[in-house]
Amino acid sequence: MKIHLSVIIPCYNEEKNLKRGVLEEVESYLSQQKYTSEVIITDDGSTDESPKLAENFAKNHPRFILLKNKHAGKPFALKAGLKKASGEIVLFTDMDQSAPIAELKKLLPWFEKKYDLVIGSRGKERKHFPFYRKMFSSGFRLFRRMILLPQIVDTQCGFKAIKRQAALMIFDKMLIFRSQKKAAGWRVGAWDVEMLFVAEKKDYPIKEIRVDWQDKDVTRGKQRNYLKESKEMLAEVLRVRLNDLLGRYQ
Repeated sequence: MKIHLSVIIPCYNEEKNLKRGVLEEVESYLSQQKYTSEVIITDDGSTDESPKLAENFAKNHPRFILLKNKHAGKPFALKAGLKKASGEIVLFTDMDQSAPIAELKKLLPWFEKKYDLVIGSRGKERKHFPFYRKMFSSGFRLFRRMILLPQIVDTQCGFKAIKRQAALMIFDKMLIFRSQKKAAGWRVGAWDVEMLFVAEKKDYPIKEIRVDWQDKDVTRGKQRNYLKESKEMLAEVLRVRLNDLLGRYQ
């Protein structure tokens, strides 16, 4: 059976989010849609009960698949899921469902208008973010738009839909998979910036759509040092610009 949509959900120590029923939310929505779909949970070497919980859910829900990967970081987990996916369109979405799966209805129609990437955007708001996180987010957004992708407001929203064939070609060109050191913890970074930059450079049309979003992540401890994380993300933006100047995305 031909699959229209592959939903790829990265997972690293998401036990608390899983226990509050996020997979049930995803299944409930997809079961009501007319198109065919699959859900790939791509675990990044979790050290809690996440793999067990996801595996038990998948056993009773044929739409769901669990991939168990060695710990390498979020972009590597997504790439593993992409290799497994068979849908015409791929949705990357976070386990916490801060952007609910139902927001997909805002993205899918744009593929009929010849866009290859349709990305969710939080705009400039960050509901339920503490002040210091809003400050870091605003600073990163301003700096990044000065260096790369000035036309995109929000590169970091974890809700992005892409035509699978385009995604495979883009991921193949991303240098983060050739240079990043071994991950320590759940290091998210600014991989999205490189993905979108490569997509733009290769002339894949990108559409940014505002989605309802509020921080629902109950799994704390992944990224406690937000100042350090922000510095790392800024360094990654500069790395992408340098790689481009050196002609490494040809």
